[in-house]
Amino acid sequence: MNLIQKNIEKLRDELHQHNYYYYVLDKPLISDFDFDMKLKQLNDLENKFPEFNDDNSPTKRVGGVVVKRFNSIIHKYPMYSLDNSYSKEDLEDWNQRLNKNLEVTDFKFLCELKFDGVSINLTYDNGVLINAVTRGDGIQGDDVTENIKTIKTIPLKLKGSYPDKFQIRGEIIIDKNDFIKMNKNRISEGLEPYMNPRNTASGSLKLQDSSEVAKRPLKCFLYQIVTEDNNFKTQNEYLINALDWGFNISNTYKLCNNLNEVIKFINFWEKERLELNFDIDGIVIKVDNLNFQKQLGHTSKYPRWSIAYKYKTEQVSTKLLSVSYQVGRTGAVTPVANLESVLLGGTYVKRASLHNQDQINKLDLYFDDQVFIEKGGEIIPKIVGIDLNKRNPSSKKIKFIENCPSCGQNLIRNESESQHYCLNVNYCPTQIKGRIQHFISRKAMDINGIGNETIDLLYSNGLILNCADLYELQREDLISLERMADKSIDNIFIGLEESKKINFERVLFALGIRYVGQTVAKKLAREFKTIDLLISKTYDDLLLVDEIGERISESIIDFFNNEFNMELINRLREFGIQFQINVIDEPTNDVLSDYIFVISGVFETKSRDELKKIIEKNGGKVSTSITSKTNFLLGGNNIGPSKIEKAKSIGLSIISENDLSNLIESKLL
Repeated sequence: MNLIQKNIEKLRDELHQHNYYYYVLDKPLISDFDFDMKLKQLNDLENKFPEFNDDNSPTKRVGGVVVKRFNSIIHKYPMYSLDNSYSKEDLEDWNQRLNKNLEVTDFKFLCELKFDGVSINLTYDNGVLINAVTRGDGIQGDDVTENIKTIKTIPLKLKGSYPDKFQIRGEIIIDKNDFIKMNKNRISEGLEPYMNPRNTASGSLKLQDSSEVAKRPLKCFLYQIVTEDNNFKTQNEYLINALDWGFNISNTYKLCNNLNEVIKFINFWEKERLELNFDIDGIVIKVDNLNFQKQLGHTSKYPRWSIAYKYKTEQVSTKLLSVSYQVGRTGAVTPVANLESVLLGGTYVKRASLHNQDQINKLDLYFDDQVFIEKGGEIIPKIVGIDLNKRNPSSKKIKFIENCPSCGQNLIRNESESQHYCLNVNYCPTQIKGRIQHFISRKAMDINGIGNETIDLLYSNGLILNCADLYELQREDLISLERMADKSIDNIFIGLEESKKINFERVLFALGIRYVGQTVAKKLAREFKTIDLLISKTYDDLLLVDEIGERISESIIDFFNNEFNMELINRLREFGIQFQINVIDEPTNDVLSDYIFVISGVFETKSRDELKKIIEKNGGKVSTSITSKTNFLLGGNNIGPSKIEKAKSIGLSIISENDLSNLIESKLL
C-alpha cells in the first residue's frame, strides 16, 4: 500500500470514527468545521486518485446515485410480523405458552421500544455494508442500499471484532423535532407540509436520487442481529456488542427477569413515551436466550419467542365544523367530517370519514359537536364518540343529503346496503373522472404521462367524457391547454400507445366493473379468454366459476347490459385495446390442468408469486384456501398450522418445490 492510499484509508477511518461519536454516541470529538475540512480533504484525494475508490467511503454519505428502479431481493431470513397483545392477560397467556413449549419457567425477557418507523434489513460482510433491503412483504423487499448509505447513524464500515457475515435489522425514523423543522421549511417555500414522520421516512427511502435522500434527517435504531454463527447466547449480549461495532442501539431497552418486570417496563413507558423525541406504538418483548428462540421457532406469520404490546390508541377531542360528501367512481357517496385541526399520533388531523348514514345516526352527530377522534389501526382518523356536556342546545342534527353533490341527482339507498348511491352514472362529473382515473392507474392500464390533474384539465375543456375518448385526442387539442408543453404531450401519446399492449386481465380490471378487483379480473380472463365469451355468459354460468359469487355475477351482468358500457368496449376494441388472452399469456402447456394447488410457507429458491406463475403456465390453478377440490398443498418452511391441520383432515398431499418440478417433468414425458 503506497503512501497516498495509506493517507486515504487513514482519513476514512478517522471520519468513520467521528461519525460514530457524533451521530451514535452524541459525543463529538472535533468541531463541525474540522470534520468538514477532513471530509473535503478526503474528497479531493478520491477525485484525484479514483483507483482507490471505495463504495463505503464517508464521502458517499452525500449521495448522488440515481436509481430508476429498485430491485426486489428475497430475504435470506424472512422478516416476520409480530403478534400483538393489548392487556396483561394477553401477556400472561403468551407466557404460559412459552412455559409449556420450553418446559422451563426460568428465562429472561428483553424489552424494547416499538419504534414507529420503516423496517430495514442490513447485510454486512467482513465489517462492510453490502446491501440494505426494506421489509416488503416479509419474504422479499426492495434494495435501497444507495439511499441507506446517506444515513449517518448506519455504519458503512464496522470496528472491533464482529462476525464475518451477518444481518442486522432496525427501524428508520425521523425525530419529531426534525420533522417540525422540515415542515416549517416547506411551508416557508410555499409547499404542502408532510403528513407524519413515518410516511415521510418511508417515502424518503424510495426517492430515486440518493442526494435528495441525504437531505432528509433520517436516523436508524438497530435491534436484531440475524446470523448462523453462535458467538453469543443471548439477545442482550448481541446488543451490547453491536454498540461496540458501531451500531446505533437505543439505550431504552431493558433486560427483565420475569413477566412482572416486563409489565412495570410497559407501564413506565406508557407515561413517558409522550416525552420521547420520536414516535413509538408499543413495546416489543423477546425471549432473551437465543437457543430458546430457536426451540420456539415461528408460526407462518409470527415468531413464537416475541410479542408486541400495543398501547391503547391515542384519543383527542376537537370540534366538528361541517360535513362534506365525496362521490366515488361507482357512485357511492361517503360523508366526511371536517374538523378543527388537531395533532393526533404525530399528524395534524382535519378530516375523518363518517362512512355512511348509519354511522352518523349511531354517533347521533350535531353540527359544532365536540367529538373524540382516534386513528383506526394507527392510520385512519375516525370519530369514536361525542362530548355531550359540550353540545350547544341550539345545534342542528346532521342529516344525510338527498342529492348528489356533483350532479344534483337524487340519491338512492338499497335496503341491503348501508351506502347511498348516485345513479347518474354516465353524466355525473365526479363519477366520470373517477372511472377515467381508475382506467389509467398503475395497476390497470398504467398510462404514463396522464395523471389526475390532466384528467381534470381534459374533462373541464370538454375533450373527454370517458376512457375511450383518450384515444381520440389530437395534438392540436392539447397544445393550447395550460401546462401542456411539447414534452408533456409526447409523453401522453407514448403512454396511450403503450397501453395497447396491456393484457386482457388488466384491461378487464381497468373497466371498473363493480366488485371486480385485480384477482377477480384475472380469474375471469383466464376462465373465458375473451371479452365476447364473458359477455355471452348468463348469471348462472358465472356462478359456476370458482370464487365468483352472487354479488359479483349480478354486477357483471348489469355492466354488460348497459348500452353505454358496450359502446365503450367496442370503441376501445377499435383502438387496439386487448380484449382477449394473447398467446404469450396462455399456459405453456396444460399438464397441470386437472390440479388445484394451495401455496403456503416460505420457500428456499422461489417466491410464492414465482411458484404461482409456474403452476399457471403449466395449466394448473392456484387457490387461497383448502377445499375438497384442492389436489395439493405446496408447502415451504413454516406452513400455517391451520393449513396443515386442514390438509391432514382431508388426506391432502403436501408437496415441496422439488416435488412440483418432478410432477411437471413427469407429465411432460
